[in-house]
Amino acid sequence: MVGLLALVCAVAVGNIYFPQALGPLVAAALGTSPDKAAVVVTATQIGYTAGIFLLVPLGDRLPYRRLLVTLLAVSGAALLAAAMARSLAQLVAASVLVGVTTTSAQLIGPMTVGLVAQGRRGAVMGTLLSGSIGGMLLARAFSGALAERLGWRAPYLVAGLVVLCLAVVLARALPATTAAPVAAPPRVPLRSLPVQPLRLLRAEPELRRSACYQAALFGGFSAVWTCLALLLTGPLYGYGPQALGIVALTGVVTMACTPAAGRIVDRHGSDPVNLACFLAALAAAAVLAAGARGGVAGLVALVLGTLLLDTAMQCGMVANQARFYALRAGSRSTLNTAFMTCVYLGGSAGSWLGLQLYRHGGWLGVCVLLALLTAPGADTVRRARAAKRRG
Repeated sequence: MVGLLALVCAVAVGNIYFPQALGPLVAAALGTSPDKAAVVVTATQIGYTAGIFLLVPLGDRLPYRRLLVTLLAVSGAALLAAAMARSLAQLVAASVLVGVTTTSAQLIGPMTVGLVAQGRRGAVMGTLLSGSIGGMLLARAFSGALAERLGWRAPYLVAGLVVLCLAVVLARALPATTAAPVAAPPRVPLRSLPVQPLRLLRAEPELRRSACYQAALFGGFSAVWTCLALLLTGPLYGYGPQALGIVALTGVVTMACTPAAGRIVDRHGSDPVNLACFLAALAAAAVLAAGARGGVAGLVALVLGTLLLDTAMQCGMVANQARFYALRAGSRSTLNTAFMTCVYLGGSAGSWLGLQLYRHGGWLGVCVLLALLTAPGADTVRRARAAKRRG
């Protein structure tokens, strides 16, 4: 069952990231510029943020099977609608709906955590996240290769059919009910559910800290990957869309790193992993800056820099989720909603800022943005020193 749920996470997350490899082809087919076509990526992330905020809290109130199957079915239909889009506006609208409904991975995490002992949660989350990483990496490579041969609509069509098939499988494989929360939260009207994540953010400082750390990391991650397609397909490198997928595949190393990060969190807590992640992201900014030179040396720098950044972002996700999942057993979906809303708002802002800086400052401007977004790492150093003094 864990393997099936990891596969669903992979497909759901892949649907957010595979459009990153399609920007130049979408621009050529729909008669717009590549930087305007990149708005499709931002639109998907904005929709995903809205879906997390509005739909994921329902996981604390509704049976998981019904909710997951419904979201997958609507997401599959939205992907097919995107495949048939005749203008950039239609594609952006369909992408928003894809983002809103492809929140399955954010429901699977709280559901699975409730089924395992606290001492194994980090490892289990690391395993699920490995599935998500695999989906993210393969989605970019798959969409770039398929689009070069069959056009940009083909990845949307295939993704839509896969998601609909998974909806049918989950409808049969998932039990009608899952483990009940250890301590059920007070019942509130459904219309009040969107307010609950804000209340939890206000009440739980550790949730706010986790959200701040991960929003910064994901903002830098989104800025880099949104603009990397423009760099690789631009005049400096002159590659096709498939190149982005090939670069992304080097991040397969992170699939092995996240379970290890989860085990470290289980033994030593989240802060040591958070500090390592911010340091790795800062190093990634320096390495990625060398990609502005072009040529083989520049491409090697891009590969190594994205590998560092991907590892930092994904391991940070494990550490920060482990911290806040321990807060309120009966409100895990709502806690995850608050956390992931902040994270994807950070990602959307990072994607938009990255595009602006790329237009005016080129690739080096994006690298500077990534370096600035590692500033919250100073807080982990301060906390580590305070803990050492207390010890």
